[in-house]
Amino acid sequence: MKQHNYFVYITSNPTKTVFYVGMTNDLSRRLIEHRENRGKPETFAGRYYCYKLLYYERFTYVQHAIEREKELKLMIREEKITLIKSLNPKMLFLKIAD
Repeated sequence: MKQHNYFVYITSNPTKTVFYVGMTNDLSRRLIEHRENRGKPETFAGRYYCYKLLYYERFTYVQHAIEREKELKLMIREEKITLIKSLNPKMLFLKIAD
């Protein structure tokens, strides 16, 4: 049986003043898209330069990822920081292997 991967992630701008929560089935591709769209006002992530990865979770089922994305989007900034620091204590920008 084929294993599916879905990701819920949090990106930020280089100064970590804005967070963006998203969901994708291809995290590498999505991060490239965010980087290419930086500075473009058509999207929230582009307008605020949110292309640096801080946090992600992997899911097997798309519905679980969608539900988790909704939960993260409802969190206030301090809750997101606590979540990020639970796996990334220094809030370093993450690199993922292709």
